[in-house]
Amino acid sequence: MRYQITGKQIDIGEALQTHVQTQLSAVMEKYAGRPTDAQVTFSKSAHEFVCEATVHLSTGLTATAKAKATEIYAAFDSSAEKMEKQLRRYKRRLKNHHQDRAQPVEVSGGSSYILAAEAEDAEPDTLQPMIVAEMETKIASLSVGEAVMQMELAGAPVLVFKNEKGGGVNVVYRREDGNVGWIDPATASGA
Repeated sequence: MRYQITGKQIDIGEALQTHVQTQLSAVMEKYAGRPTDAQVTFSKSAHEFVCEATVHLSTGLTATAKAKATEIYAAFDSSAEKMEKQLRRYKRRLKNHHQDRAQPVEVSGGSSYILAAEAEDAEPDTLQPMIVAEMETKIASLSVGEAVMQMELAGAPVLVFKNEKGGGVNVVYRREDGNVGWIDPATASGA
């Protein structure tokens, strides 16, 4: 597994890098099978250290965890604990998913845009929003169950994916009542 351990405006020593590799390897070996790479980023927010960890699994799915603590090792340990909890929760599904799927998840390209926020009091001059940034993004081809699992593993409120069965672009999202919603435009009937 490839590791990328970095610090944003803070120095990351060899001891911390060794600790991160040892702990993540133990978690991945126990729950995930064959991860391909891990990215761990440390930063400082006021008096706390922030650790963001992302692990890409060989199945094409991604596990993400973020934690804060007053000490840098505690921030990482908390992040690793969150990731371990996620992977433990999905271990059986991850294994079954990997056995059923002969090839890794197919990914296609797309564009992602960040739109400028409007002031609450101001009336917009036009209905066209101002684009602040444009980035390339990846859209995975998944089943609905895999999409829900990926959304949960990433800790994201929404996931856009290409439905393997219908081939169309679908969306799963976390509802306010705690349930998961699924938008499938292919099955929507025109009225």
